[in-house]
Amino acid sequence: MSGPQCCENPPNLSSTCGVGSVTEIGGLKAYVTGPSDSKLAILLVSDIYAVATSFKDKGFEDAKLVIAALRNKGVSTIGAAGFCWGGKVVADLSKSECIQAAVLLHPSRVTVDDIKEVKAPIAILGAEFDEKAPPELLKQFEEVLSSKPEVSGYVKIYPGASHGWTVMYKDEDETAVKLAEEAHQDMLDWLTQYVQ
Repeated sequence: MSGPQCCENPPNLSSTCGVGSVTEIGGLKAYVTGPSDSKLAILLVSDIYAVATSFKDKGFEDAKLVIAALRNKGVSTIGAAGFCWGGKVVADLSKSECIQAAVLLHPSRVTVDDIKEVKAPIAILGAEFDEKAPPELLKQFEEVLSSKPEVSGYVKIYPGASHGWTVMYKDEDETAVKLAEEAHQDMLDWLTQYVQ
């Protein structure tokens, strides 16, 4: 299950924010930005709000439909980042050839067995205070990844952070903003390295 932090402040899928637009991809509404002829794509799999009526298998199948639609449009390299519940979806995607890079941010429901099956380069960004993915579990993920030289991967634990810190923070909390921005930059750096 997701933590209570992921059930606060629901996102609003709207074309009035940012420079992108809301469109349908693979039968799902998605916020899309960037050149329409790009051969690269990043799939962001949200926390519980984007998938409140779906369960893990449905989220995984929905993501595969989106990836298939992107491939049909000529996209050749896809990275994915999953937040909370979305981390499980991305972990599952990284077990196959569906994606070329993965980032899990404050993941929920991800197991050591999931990490053992990962084939794509993966970064796991976790919180110091997180009942869904406590530091002890993250360290087990790190041990598994270090035993898999064929897969690039790393685990980072953010001191002082709590589950959901990358998306559910208050703008007036400078420390929280700084931690979220650091995680966002780490995510972007990882995806930039592997989605080329």
